[in-house]
Amino acid sequence: MKQRFAFLLLILTMLVGKNYSQVNHTLVVNAAQTKATVDPTMWGIFFEDINFGADGGIYAELVKNRSFEFFKPMMGWTVNRKKLVEGELLVINRGEENTRNPRFLRVTMNNAVKGDLGLTNEGFRGMGIKKGLRYDFSVLYRQPEAHTKLHIELTDSTKRVVGDTVLSLTEAGDSWHKAAVTFHANETLLKGRLNIWFEGNGTVDLDMISLFPGDTWKNRPGGMRADMVQLLADMKPGFIRFPGGCIVEGFDLTNRYRWKNTVGPIEERQLMINRWNIEFPYRNAPDYFQTFGLGFFEYFQLADDIGAEPLPILNCGMACQFNSAELVPMKDLDPFIQDALDLIEFANGDVNTKWGKVRAEMGHPAPFNLKMMGIGNENWGPQYIERLKAFQAAIKGKYPNIKLICSSGTDPNGERFDYLNGELRKLNADFIDEHYYRKPEWFLQNARRYDNYPRTGSKVFGGEYASHVDNTVGSKRNTWLAALSEAAFMTGLERNADVVGMASYAPLFANVDGWQWAPDLIWVNNLQAYGTPDYQVQKLFSLNKGSKAVPITLNKDAVAGQDSLYASACIDAAANELIIKVVNASDKAQNNTLQLDGVKKLAAKGKLLTMQSDLTAVNSFDSPTNVAPVESTIAIKNKKIVLNTAPYSFSVLRVKLD
Repeated sequence: MKQRFAFLLLILTMLVGKNYSQVNHTLVVNAAQTKATVDPTMWGIFFEDINFGADGGIYAELVKNRSFEFFKPMMGWTVNRKKLVEGELLVINRGEENTRNPRFLRVTMNNAVKGDLGLTNEGFRGMGIKKGLRYDFSVLYRQPEAHTKLHIELTDSTKRVVGDTVLSLTEAGDSWHKAAVTFHANETLLKGRLNIWFEGNGTVDLDMISLFPGDTWKNRPGGMRADMVQLLADMKPGFIRFPGGCIVEGFDLTNRYRWKNTVGPIEERQLMINRWNIEFPYRNAPDYFQTFGLGFFEYFQLADDIGAEPLPILNCGMACQFNSAELVPMKDLDPFIQDALDLIEFANGDVNTKWGKVRAEMGHPAPFNLKMMGIGNENWGPQYIERLKAFQAAIKGKYPNIKLICSSGTDPNGERFDYLNGELRKLNADFIDEHYYRKPEWFLQNARRYDNYPRTGSKVFGGEYASHVDNTVGSKRNTWLAALSEAAFMTGLERNADVVGMASYAPLFANVDGWQWAPDLIWVNNLQAYGTPDYQVQKLFSLNKGSKAVPITLNKDAVAGQDSLYASACIDAAANELIIKVVNASDKAQNNTLQLDGVKKLAAKGKLLTMQSDLTAVNSFDSPTNVAPVESTIAIKNKKIVLNTAPYSFSVLRVKLD
C-alpha cells in the first residue's frame, strides 16, 4: 500500500506542478468584483439506503425483521425452547386481508413459564446498548383470552442479562392491539441481543415487534439515531437528496422505490428487498431489506429539522440499465408521472387535498415547501429523454416553479454524457446531474472543468462525487489524499457558482459491519459515528460557503493547479466577511501573500481553519478527529495576509470587512 501511495505521489507531482524547495506566490483577491452568486443550496448531502444506511443505520429500530416479512420469515430470529412441540411457532400469511404487511407469528403456549419457550433477535449485526438509557419495547398482538406475559431481556454474547422487564398483554378478542413498555439497561454493549420469553397458555399472535433507544433525534418515538443526524445538522447542508441513488431505479421495475408505500401508519408500509442485498457478490447482504420506517415523510421532516431543502428523486419508468435495463412503455408511463404530481401535493398541498391530508394526518399540517425534484437516477439514452419530456411537460404544466434535476448518466464524459448534456440543454433543463467517482488525479486535473461551461441556461448539479484512492475491492479508504483532492476540485465548483448550483458527496453513511460500497462520508457501528476527512472537508465548505464568489488569481489566472495550488474566494454578505480557501496539494510548504483589493478596511486579524496530514491518514472510531480542522488566528497588515501553507493542506480563512 505504501508503495502505491509513493507512486501516486510521483504521478501527482508530475501532473500538477514541479517540486520546489520553496515556492512563493502572490494571490490577488478582488473583493469588489462579484463573479457569481453562491446559492444557499450549494453544498448539500446525498442519502441512499446503501451500506445499511437506513435500517441498521440512521433509523434507530434495533429489531431486525420485526414483522416477519423478510424473504425468510424468521431471518434474524432464533427460537429458544426446552422441548420441541410441533406447530408451537407458525408464521401466518393473511394474504389479501393485509397485502402490505401480511405475515405475523402465531405462538402456542402449553402452560409455558419463563425459560420454556422464547425468541432471540440478533439485531443489525448486534444491538448497540447504552448503560442507563431507556429502551422502548412495543408489539402488536391479538389473543383469544388475556393470558400472555412477555419477559423482555437485553443480553450480551454470553446470555447475561443487562436489562429486563415484563409486559402483560391485557386485551382479548379478534382485534389487534398495541402494547408497550419501557425499561433501562445497566451496561453498555456493542453487540447486544433481545430475548422474549413467553408465559401463559393458549395462542397469541404477534407482529411489529420493536425496540427503540430512548435517545432518538429530538426524542421522537420510533425516530432516528441522534448521533448520526447531529453529524448532518453540524454541516448545515443546503439540501438533502433522497432516497438515492440506485434504489430509485431498482434492479428491475418491481424493485423500484415507490414513495407511496413509505407513508402512512408504520405497520402499513410495505417492506421490500433492498437492491444492495445481492448487488455485489463479494459483499452479499441477504438480510438487507427496506422496512420504510424511514419513509418520505421522515425524509421531509429530517430536511425540515436540519434546515435543508428537500430534494426527492423519483423513478422515471426505467430500471437500472446496468442490471435489467427494463423500462415501462410510453403508453403506460402515466402512473409514474402521477406519482410525481402526487408527491408535490403530499409535500405542498393543502390539508384538504388527498395527499396533503395524508401529510397532515402524519403530524405535519404545514406544507414542506418542496421546490425541486429529480426525475430518474443515472439513466441515459434516447429512451430517458423521451420519458423525461413527458414528465417535464406534466410537472411544469401544473407546477411551473418546481425545478427538475435531470440525469446525465453515470459518467462525467464520453458519448452517453455528451448526448445527454446536449439534449438536456436543448430542453432547457433546470439542473443537469453530473456524477464523478474518480481517482484523486481526476479531481486535481478537473478543477477547471466548469471555467468554460455556458454561463446561462441549464445549471449543473454535482449530485454524486467521491475521490477513490485505489481500485482494490474493500480498500477504497477515506484517506486525507482523497479528501484533499476533493477540496481542490470543490474550489473550482465554488469559483463557478454561476454554473454549479448544488453539489453533494456520495454515499453518505456506511455501517462498518455491513457496507457494500466504499469510500463513504460517515462511518458508524452500533454505538458510534464519525466523520471521515472527506466529511471534514465537506463541512468546511458548507459552513464557509458565502453568498458571492469573487476572483482570486495568480498571475491574473484562476488558481487551479499552478505549483499544486488551488484557491477560491467569496463574500459572506450576512456576516460581512471575506472567505478564502487555499489547497496546497504539493509535498512542499508554500509561502503565499494574499493581496486583498477592493476593500476599504479590514480587521487586524482573521480566523484560520487548517487541515493538514499525511496523505494516508484516516479517521476511525478510536481517533474520530485524527484529521480535522485546527483553528488559529492570522495577522492582516496593509490589506495583505501572509499565508504559509503546509504540504498537503487545506486552509480556510475568514476576514471581517470593517
